[in-house]
Amino acid sequence: MPLKIKTDEIKVIIKYIHEISGISLDHSKAYLLETRLGHFLNEGDCSSYLDLYQKAKSDKKLEGKIIDAISTNETLFFRDKGPFDLLRNKIIPELIDARSAKIRGNIPIPIRIWSAACSTGQELYSIAILLKELLLDVKKYNLKLLGTDISDTAVSQASYGKFNKFEIERGLAKDKLAKFFSPDGVNWKIKDEIRVMANFKKFNLMFPFNGLGKFDIIFCRNVAIYFSLEDRKKIFNNISNALEKDGSLIIGSSEALTGICPKFEPKRHLNSIFYQLKQ
Repeated sequence: MPLKIKTDEIKVIIKYIHEISGISLDHSKAYLLETRLGHFLNEGDCSSYLDLYQKAKSDKKLEGKIIDAISTNETLFFRDKGPFDLLRNKIIPELIDARSAKIRGNIPIPIRIWSAACSTGQELYSIAILLKELLLDVKKYNLKLLGTDISDTAVSQASYGKFNKFEIERGLAKDKLAKFFSPDGVNWKIKDEIRVMANFKKFNLMFPFNGLGKFDIIFCRNVAIYFSLEDRKKIFNNISNALEKDGSLIIGSSEALTGICPKFEPKRHLNSIFYQLKQ
């Protein structure tokens, strides 16, 4: 049984978690803290959660493990059909038309997509597979597909592109499995033609967006729900500055930007909603 966390410790730990990850927890999450962090007490020979906190402040490896433990890395291939139908039938074709009108000669058309909070990479690889099928000859395009996550472990798995049977069976059709993955023991590894299309790096959405550049499409789905209202405002304001003027933002189907970032306005296509900057 994990050691019970004391009332005075809860305040310290949830403040620390917010500082290192942006994740907002309240005092009702004592059980979550105990179940996800309790085993670190034995691993680090800690007598209390305050002792764990003190050690984590000076140990980046332990800090990373705490981030991994507290993060919710819930993801699957082609999660929710709507966003990918949006990409295939509206956003990508219209983006190519708009960029083609501005380019002369045989310069590759730029398409820059960012999957924020990409977890173990299923979302970005799903986007890469969609582009491979839709564009046919990807060499005609200057593709930049970036996935970022706060978890070292998640980014490492995403970069390697290997998934177990359970992960593969969540959202991936059999024809895509046969076409874009190779068996690797009991696991599956994404083929190099898709792997080279995607880049992954560790990134904390609470930090300044310096060096990320501009994007035509940003996916930021089902992550802001773990942040406070003020932090959500900060994140989406930063996202607005990282999005091209005619770019598109896709958030979770249960999320909305009303009262969070007035720079965006919702657009509807069939049964899906996406956001663009107000002109």
